[in-house]
Amino acid sequence: MIDGKTRTCALLGNPVEHTLSPVIHNTLAKRCGINMVYVPFLVEGEQVRQAVEGAWALNLLGVNVTVPHKSAVIPFLSGIDREASCIGAVNTLVRTEQGFCGYNTDLSGLYRALLAEGISVSGEEVILLGAGGAARAAAFLCALRGAKQVYLLNRSLEKGEAVAREVNEKAGRCCIRAMGLDGWKQLAGDQYLVIQGTSVGLAPHTEEAVIEDPGFYRLVHTGYDLIYRPADTKFMRLVRAAGGKACNGLKMLLFQGVEAFELWTGVSVREEDADFCYEQMKKVTDQQA
Repeated sequence: MIDGKTRTCALLGNPVEHTLSPVIHNTLAKRCGINMVYVPFLVEGEQVRQAVEGAWALNLLGVNVTVPHKSAVIPFLSGIDREASCIGAVNTLVRTEQGFCGYNTDLSGLYRALLAEGISVSGEEVILLGAGGAARAAAFLCALRGAKQVYLLNRSLEKGEAVAREVNEKAGRCCIRAMGLDGWKQLAGDQYLVIQGTSVGLAPHTEEAVIEDPGFYRLVHTGYDLIYRPADTKFMRLVRAAGGKACNGLKMLLFQGVEAFELWTGVSVREEDADFCYEQMKKVTDQQA
């Protein structure tokens, strides 16, 4: 029940109509006994500064930031976490005495999601599909968490090379190699962790995969699609058809939210509470399908 002691957390982005973040945070607040409510707000690009300053003035406990504002908020923060600074994007603002401090829980969320599936990027040879925002975060994760080698396959080789240079430089190790989409044919190995970070597979292109060649999927021991709507993408189906394990991005969304909730509240979320929250998220995505 909302009362005079209820703390508020918010999501700032555009669009926000279909976000699952309120499901995550309001469920966790109830399960963990935290008097908190989480609300999404649509914020236009020219209103980012006012939104951050308004959130501070209104004594909000914490804020999530989603597209397209993950970089735009940075100048209006009092501080930024090392990993978030390295990536150049934040998705979580934590209240401090001086102002909001920015964090990026996308990386740790993906890391925990992979671990939940029994996957560690440490020492792995990884194929990363895409060079946009989601794929870029995955590239940083692989570089910062000890992947042996990452082959970044992208339609635009120039864009892929730009991401590879940036990540290698900021991570302090040369582990990302950019290639065209058919670059997999040059690879000497026979089993890879593949992270699908493109938008191919989202509506209205649900019957498409960024690579369709069955030969590619014979190289995949595990395919992790960052897309979670639809829950079963063509990429995932092709991975399974070739004998690999396939996962969608819903657990990444869950765990980036769990990490943010823990930063705001100081509460460690129990495994059973995270599991319950995940089931609630699946119910909502099933209803929206």
